[in-house]
Amino acid sequence: MTAAIATSWTSDDIGDLTGRTVLITGANSGLGLESAKALTAHGADVIMAGRDPAKLAAAAEQVGGEPTLVRMDLADLASVRAAASEVVANTDRLDVLLNNAGVMATPYATTVDGFEQQIGTNHLGHFALTGLLLPLLHHDGARVVNVSSGAHRMGDIDPDDLHFERRRYSSWPAYGQSKLANLLFTAELDRRARAAGWDLIAVAAHPGYAATNLQTSGPWYARNPIGKGLSKAMNLVLAQSAAEGAWPQLYAASADDVAGNDYFGPGGRQEMRGHPARVGRRAAAQDEALAARLWEVSEAQTGVVYDWS
Repeated sequence: MTAAIATSWTSDDIGDLTGRTVLITGANSGLGLESAKALTAHGADVIMAGRDPAKLAAAAEQVGGEPTLVRMDLADLASVRAAASEVVANTDRLDVLLNNAGVMATPYATTVDGFEQQIGTNHLGHFALTGLLLPLLHHDGARVVNVSSGAHRMGDIDPDDLHFERRRYSSWPAYGQSKLANLLFTAELDRRARAAGWDLIAVAAHPGYAATNLQTSGPWYARNPIGKGLSKAMNLVLAQSAAEGAWPQLYAASADDVAGNDYFGPGGRQEMRGHPARVGRRAAAQDEALAARLWEVSEAQTGVVYDWS
């Protein structure tokens, strides 16, 4: 294992990123917006991807500089393909793909393509996007950062029943499944890149408990005035800020000592808040056979086959 991270690291410690290009999904709010601000402030050329052009434009005003805006809905593979084609046509290379966007603990719903919403958005959409952008990541120093969650410990994954056609659906275990998928995808992407002789590395991060709109827009209990109020109160009292929650993924995206398949989260108690640190993951997230099977199913369901030639 590489050296431990200094416990005082913040986004102010990001080095000079002039000349580097970073694409961030879900960049119009929360962790994605804070990541866009921090990376732009340190010289990166940032591509902000999100579903709503108006919200993207408003977010870009907060970011400053001249970010590129790309409309993309991860819950619609046609939208993912269109966005990826736009990026490939207008970008020479990507130094970092920050797969940040996601939904959390939503009531049962399906994506445009008929996938269960959480696995479809959080994993399959990003799996497809990464494969479609792979040609831009074939160079020294490229990295993919997948944003997972401590909730990966609460969900089991069945690659042959990702959409709960045979299992009973429950929102939090389904969220846990999608976040476990993020870690399995990270491990298998990193392994396959090495096997192909690429310098691309894949790493993961999680924000701990950060005050974002996920707590007030996803779970069923936040879909009424009382529940939404309680969620906002908990964010104020218990959570760290979105800017602090973005530190682990910013470290993963920018630090020099990051290694393939690293996993970063807050270094404080129960990984809920604090400065970035390397953190552990459950045994299922390290299951190579499970990761390989998930990869096969993901290629089959998205129609995106990774070309390592």
